[in-house]
Amino acid sequence: MGQPPVTAVTGIGTLVTNDPELGEGTLGIRRDAAVVFAEGRVAWVGDSREAPAADHAIDLGGRALLPGFVESHSHPVFAGERAEEFAARMTGIPYSAGGIRTTIAATRAATDEQLAANVRRLREEALRAGSTTMECKTGYGQTTPDELRGLLIASGFSDEVTLLAAHVPPPEYAGRADEYVTMVIERMIPECAPHARWIDVFCERGAFDEDQSRAVLKAGIAHGLTPRVHGNQLTAGPGVRLAVELGAASVDHVTHTTPADIDALANGSTVATLLPGADFCTRNPYPNARALLDAGVTVALGADCNPGTCYTTNLPFCIALAVREMRMTPDEAVWSATAGGAAALRRNDIGRLTPGSRADAFALDAPSYLHLAYRPGVPLIREVWQDGRLAVTDTTPAMPVGTVHS
Repeated sequence: MGQPPVTAVTGIGTLVTNDPELGEGTLGIRRDAAVVFAEGRVAWVGDSREAPAADHAIDLGGRALLPGFVESHSHPVFAGERAEEFAARMTGIPYSAGGIRTTIAATRAATDEQLAANVRRLREEALRAGSTTMECKTGYGQTTPDELRGLLIASGFSDEVTLLAAHVPPPEYAGRADEYVTMVIERMIPECAPHARWIDVFCERGAFDEDQSRAVLKAGIAHGLTPRVHGNQLTAGPGVRLAVELGAASVDHVTHTTPADIDALANGSTVATLLPGADFCTRNPYPNARALLDAGVTVALGADCNPGTCYTTNLPFCIALAVREMRMTPDEAVWSATAGGAAALRRNDIGRLTPGSRADAFALDAPSYLHLAYRPGVPLIREVWQDGRLAVTDTTPAMPVGTVHS
């Protein structure tokens, strides 16, 4: 494809850099700003009137520019859907981990082409909603060949690929979770590890207990993978403590926590990734984000796209939920969906707009990032840049913008 053109984005009403040294507050806000993208990176940040010459210039006419969202928790490698399960849950049937088995059957029966088409559809959907980075988990194959092909398919769409080897015990291992864990450790992880960056486990009632989860994660670590944990979604179980113990990059869901869990996170390096869309779709309580943030825990926000409990790729929706239902401030929610997601992936080149970072960004059809929570459900994202290339553009804006010229 060659190098993307040098692009100057000027006339930015509110620029979120996520660097306090470049602007106001934690978000590093600059007004009437400009950025220059060159060779897929941010080359310059400053006042709009001082923007250097570029191959292309885009005047945002006072609209906001933000770093691309970093979606650090998604399950796009699947087939089928579970709309009837969702409808039943809305009538009062509680969520349990067992519904995953429905998706396992559909995913195993799908062709590689069908799975890849679904990942492509969801990846493009997420990009249109501003997510320029999207972690992709397996976990709906649960045999070594199916998990391996899931990793290979996911690798075509993301550098952040996770082997969710222990999602739930598959049907053929019903009542024999220990045997499944042994198979995962002895066969699945050794064969699949070269094609993944992360190892994940669902440490929860109905899935895997603490000892089983620890064994899977340690096996992944021994094969060069970095741990992540699904934890404390349904109960105040051992997931958070296990994640901190093993130095996991993140523990995700964190819906039910004890003071000891919060203290462990505050004193460790593990990011708490909150997934309010899943709690919205299961009518579970929301995480106590306020307690986590006030304790100094690093918090990320994810969309958790999956067919059973949160079939959305839309992080703006999750930001609105976080502000309205979890009492996060708009600044905290935006930071958590950008720089927080980057922290959960142990990346310092994304989730920010600073010289040297990747040129991943999106422009809003609004003057400020506050509108992401202020106008829930409204499709405000106009342009999306990925690696300095204009990946998404809307030619019918609701408010006047400047011209694009070369």
